[in-house]
Amino acid sequence: MIRASDGRVEVSGAMTLPAAAKLLAEGVAALADPETVLDLAAVNDLDSSSIAVIFGWQRAAQRQGKTIRIVHPPKEMLVLAEVYGVAELLPLA
Repeated sequence: MIRASDGRVEVSGAMTLPAAAKLLAEGVAALADPETVLDLAAVNDLDSSSIAVIFGWQRAAQRQGKTIRIVHPPKEMLVLAEVYGVAELLPLA
């Protein structure tokens, strides 16, 4: 689930493959400001598709001339990003 207000987007629930397409679309639609902060503190389940969703948000923001920053990423996401060798590409705050 995505809830946006004042340049901040709160993501909650699962960031798993069944939810990926919906999360990607909702996140792209929430990119209203020049810089959007994506707060992942309330994400309670994730898999490798969560990283793909973040990169999708990042690409969409770049196409619009905007930026995103990730705050409160779950530890599991950081571990997955390290395993896949993409940790340095995540737009962490």
